[in-house]
Amino acid sequence: MSSYDPSAIEPKWQSYWLKNKTFKTRKDEGKPKYYVLDMFPYPSGSGLHVGHPEGYTATDILARYKRMNGFNVLHPIGWDAFGLPAEQYAVKTGTHPRTTTEKNINRFREQLQMLGFSYDWDREVNTTDPDYYKWTQWIFLKLYDKGLAYEEEAPVNWCPELGTVLANEEVIDGKSEVGGFPVIRKPMRQWVLKITEYAEKLLEGLDDLEWPESTKEMQRNWIGRSIGAEIEFPVADHDETIKAFTTRPDTLFGATYMVLAPEHHLVRDITVSDQRKDVEEYVQKAGLKSDLERQEESKKKTGVFTGAYAINPVNGKEIPIWVADYVLAHYGTGAIMAVPGQDQRDWEFAKTFDLPIIRTVQPPEDFDGEAYVGEGKAINSDFLNGLDITEAKEKMIKWLEANGAGTKSVNYKLRDWLFSRQRYWGEPFPVIHVDGEPKPLPESELPVVLPEIDDYQPTKTGEPPLAKAESWVKTTDPETGKDALRETNTMPQWAGSCWYYLRYISPEFNGGPVEKGEEKYWMPVDLYVGGSEHSVLHLLYARFWHKVLYDCGLVSTKEPFQKLVHQGMILGEMEYVAFKHNGAHVSAEKAEELDDVERVKVSQSDVEKRGENFYLKGTEFQVESRAHKMSKSRGNVINPDDVVEQYGADSLRLYEMFMGPLEQVKPWSTKGVEGVNRFLSRAWRMIVGDQDEAALLDKDAKVAPEQLKVLHEAIKKVTDDIENMRFNTAISALMIFVNEARQWDALPLSIAKPFVKLLSPFAPHVAEELWSYLGSDQTIAYEAWPELNEEYLIEDSISYPVQVNGKVRANIEVSADKAKDKEFVIAEAKKQENIQKYLDGSTIIKEIFVPERIINFVIKPG
Repeated sequence: MSSYDPSAIEPKWQSYWLKNKTFKTRKDEGKPKYYVLDMFPYPSGSGLHVGHPEGYTATDILARYKRMNGFNVLHPIGWDAFGLPAEQYAVKTGTHPRTTTEKNINRFREQLQMLGFSYDWDREVNTTDPDYYKWTQWIFLKLYDKGLAYEEEAPVNWCPELGTVLANEEVIDGKSEVGGFPVIRKPMRQWVLKITEYAEKLLEGLDDLEWPESTKEMQRNWIGRSIGAEIEFPVADHDETIKAFTTRPDTLFGATYMVLAPEHHLVRDITVSDQRKDVEEYVQKAGLKSDLERQEESKKKTGVFTGAYAINPVNGKEIPIWVADYVLAHYGTGAIMAVPGQDQRDWEFAKTFDLPIIRTVQPPEDFDGEAYVGEGKAINSDFLNGLDITEAKEKMIKWLEANGAGTKSVNYKLRDWLFSRQRYWGEPFPVIHVDGEPKPLPESELPVVLPEIDDYQPTKTGEPPLAKAESWVKTTDPETGKDALRETNTMPQWAGSCWYYLRYISPEFNGGPVEKGEEKYWMPVDLYVGGSEHSVLHLLYARFWHKVLYDCGLVSTKEPFQKLVHQGMILGEMEYVAFKHNGAHVSAEKAEELDDVERVKVSQSDVEKRGENFYLKGTEFQVESRAHKMSKSRGNVINPDDVVEQYGADSLRLYEMFMGPLEQVKPWSTKGVEGVNRFLSRAWRMIVGDQDEAALLDKDAKVAPEQLKVLHEAIKKVTDDIENMRFNTAISALMIFVNEARQWDALPLSIAKPFVKLLSPFAPHVAEELWSYLGSDQTIAYEAWPELNEEYLIEDSISYPVQVNGKVRANIEVSADKAKDKEFVIAEAKKQENIQKYLDGSTIIKEIFVPERIINFVIKPG
């Protein structure tokens, strides 16, 4: 027999699955459904690295396991293919983004098929396909019809070098995340989606989802619901009024100044002439900072006085109005009442500019801090004095409403979604402008297809590259025949990923984004697996679109993703660093005390682990161990092609699941791949044999009770662990089975077959080959999962360790029916020769008996 050879086995079965459409899925009302989904990848030019398949392998195990348990499984894949990287590549090389994207998709598809994932390739979607983005545009029209899409002039993060608007999360320290180019704030005409309209529904929907609590909390914080009051402050000597939202209306007597965001619409109107130059310069500088920079707690507070005053409605006092960049235009009303006695940022600002500070809550006697934010009684607050915070809030709100000075209000940190990008490679908006006003196109005009252009270069003015396609831009209104101009902004990459899970359900359907009957059968997604980096934005945006579609009667569920799991990151190989001083090794502790310590990389073969620490072999010199995120710059990226070529796809899949819990961050280890590859070779030899080792398989062998016990222990453990996504311990159970089975004289067919089924979700190629070898001419993919029989797990006897003064001195076996009989078990223990020699001549102080666990004789020496 030949040895285990994945290079021969794996292409054979991949070809079989594709040719026979083994994993093609159809609606079947007679079966329970299971929709298991990966966050679909952006097909970059570098292809997959070994971090990508981790989540894909986890979902594939579940998909294969559920099929074998009688479920109708939907397990699709596609491509999130619009986006900035392809456009940047086009700018640099002149290659059309479509050409780059198609090449990258073909590479990704080839790699995913090489890894044996059981996707239904007939459902593959691509967000850049006009047949797909036709329905992205269609959904935008629904948003527009419901008043949830509108145009406005809004301050945005503009990157002149990239020629596009960036989201706050794409700006780091005032520079673009892609390329590290300077980013400025400037007002631009934008399309905006009114996600704030759904803030409450997005909060409420989280309660019933099986998501990591940390992810739900991140979404709650992003939405940021807070209850308080909106208070009106008249501007002295003006007809204007400034509205400020506060969660602490009880502190109004302590408001000693106001602050406007630099972008606030009243800044120009209320600033006095003497201060105008200073204010304009400050506003201009603030526009160069990102929101994150402006919100940094550690930064020095800056600001400028407008020369104007507001009137505190509760006491009639005039308080100065300042402009400062720590207030954001899009949070609350873009204006705050500053209470430095109860807010640390306000305290720091007041100290910087020598503004009054009035405490409105009594701090404890031992309080020696600055602003006090804890509980206490109201002070310096007239009719609120002596009340606790909750009572004072309620009383102040009633006073404000009775005096026409404010109202109770709910506020959200969530801002409406800036939905425009000044890029070529994105979905065109289904909008024209007639006489300067936006007008949605009728559905019959969809899809609005991207025109072919040669120049993708961004413009310095902010005008999108699409504006260069003049013959495309100039059009006519299909309803009136009037001259019209097409919208030249494109949608952000988020658009296509907001609803792709629905298109998988009926990818060929031409009557809408999804066919209603299919949607009702398949939704919601039962399991969604992807990286935690999408905890907020993608998941929030997709939930928003889904809820709009639900309100339109187009989907049957309020939430798209019932269960969510984040896979942990796979880091590069572990590195080991030793310390040298003057050419000689020193310990890590000594290194901290010395100057001019040299850090020297050492190979893993020179290192040994003792407990949780690593040392140079044969020395007491401890070394540091560390693993870094995979990146080209570090040169630690592991290409899955190389792993598959050397060890096979099944070994890669098994290793990625065996590394540790799915959600954990883990370092890569090529030695670990070698280990699981050896396990697969042992499993192969156990059934098939090779030139060095005869197979244990004996199709005529009778099954022994102990063999059934070992098998059903594996069935129980593997089944339970897959259900709970504990894949590493499921693989351990398979390894234990093989180790025990290889001690037998023969492996009966009725034991071998269930084992191969247990192995198949993890290592599907070798399992198919073994299944064929065992006599089947059908794929293993739809074979029934092994059924657990608890009777085989019942112990005939129980082993008891016997201790004397806490040290094990013997072991005894007693029948299972006598195992809890204390007198019988202790009597049996005392008969043991090695126990008698300790008990003879000694006084037994205590006999400790823990049923089915242990016996301990506590003795006093004679």
